[in-house]
Amino acid sequence: MASFFILNFGCRASQADGAAIKQQLLHAGLQEAAGVEQSQVAVLNTCTVTAAADAEVRQHVRRIRRLNPRCRVLVTGCYAQRAPEEIARLDGVQWVVGNSHKHWIASLLERSLPSALGEVRQFSKDSPGLVQIQPQLGNSSGRDSAADDAMVSHTKPETPKLPHVLVGGIPEEFHFAPAFPDDRTRPTLKIQDGCNARCSFCVIPFVRGRSRSLVPERVLEQVRALEENGYKEVVLSGINLGSYGRDLGRRTDFLSLLERILGETSIARIRISSIEPMDVSAGLIGLVAQEPRMARHFHVPLQSGCDRILRLMNRRYRAAHYAERILTIRERIPNCGIGADVMVGFPGESEEDHATNVDFIESLPFTYLHIFPYSARPGTRAAATPTQVNGRLARERSREIRSVIAKKRHTFLNTQVGQRISALTVNEIDEGSRLALSTNYLKVALPGADLPANRLVDVWVGRVAQDLLHGYV
Repeated sequence: MASFFILNFGCRASQADGAAIKQQLLHAGLQEAAGVEQSQVAVLNTCTVTAAADAEVRQHVRRIRRLNPRCRVLVTGCYAQRAPEEIARLDGVQWVVGNSHKHWIASLLERSLPSALGEVRQFSKDSPGLVQIQPQLGNSSGRDSAADDAMVSHTKPETPKLPHVLVGGIPEEFHFAPAFPDDRTRPTLKIQDGCNARCSFCVIPFVRGRSRSLVPERVLEQVRALEENGYKEVVLSGINLGSYGRDLGRRTDFLSLLERILGETSIARIRISSIEPMDVSAGLIGLVAQEPRMARHFHVPLQSGCDRILRLMNRRYRAAHYAERILTIRERIPNCGIGADVMVGFPGESEEDHATNVDFIESLPFTYLHIFPYSARPGTRAAATPTQVNGRLARERSREIRSVIAKKRHTFLNTQVGQRISALTVNEIDEGSRLALSTNYLKVALPGADLPANRLVDVWVGRVAQDLLHGYV
């Protein structure tokens, strides 16, 4: 029996795709290996949101070649969709499968594996004749039919050792029915894919296609299945989650879906992964405030608190609009965990712009931030801007914002002491203590508690130590 090992990179939506690939491979009769050292095929499900994400994938390909030279590598996901030629030139890569055909991976390996595993196939950067089907950057439409099988064959007769490349236009259908992930306590349910926005720095709409939604009936079916299998919390995810349902009709949107999940299932906790500020409505905030089954946690991407930079980014809000939503969350849900993505060093960002951004972040009740230096993505408008910010300067600006959020987080953690909060035990141990994740997205150590993972408990918080709450059940 052929064995595989899968490595997932990137966002929760990508992690959910990886779980679906794994289930399909298992159903196709392949066996999951304990690691790449024991596997015959390594599947790398990639991200391409930054240059660092691309470099991490290339590093893993080289590492696999060192650890297990006989292991064949299949690269899929966003990086494969964006730059298949670049990936195909990596030594050891045998298949490159874009997001357009990610749902074909199991059948592709099922057909290819018996013969392919018997030979070592390599691709030299000087080898001629690679045939790939790749849309122009920005083309998010495409068909997906049996006729596309023509894409699977991919070498001219004189170059029989080229990798197979399978990349085409992103289909309009919502592919990858959700599957149970590896996370035993907090499964991700991807209910939306793609994005219709055109932020000037972002390549994701080009590699994920237009926004499309899993129909509500399938979402409810999956939530019920997760509950029947013992899960207590489900994390709803998507590439642009707040756009859920806009492709399905006037009566379907994200808020109405949440209301249906709450009304038609008994899942104990629902967590929203990330939602754009334009979609954080008063109705959504009110639902989270009133419904105890909703996690007290919002992750609302900011990118910048400077209006000039937001315009250059082609973001569809201004700093005042963003602040109004965050302050409403804090007013309605005082103990809510509030996080954001922040980009520093965007092309043209001046010292004044950065200072405005820092002041804005200082003014809001964030409990954590994901901070990223700007990374130019080929084909995006921002990448062609001549006023690029020096990388060293961007890193300095990142450190300044990290210092600001560290103080905010320390203050928020200390406000939890003496409180009783709901938490879910997770499959992690820290210095002998079971860890749990609170409703407001804080890690809690439970010393002396003999509890299994996947248990909802009320925790009394006793102290804070090294960015970790310590509490008792």
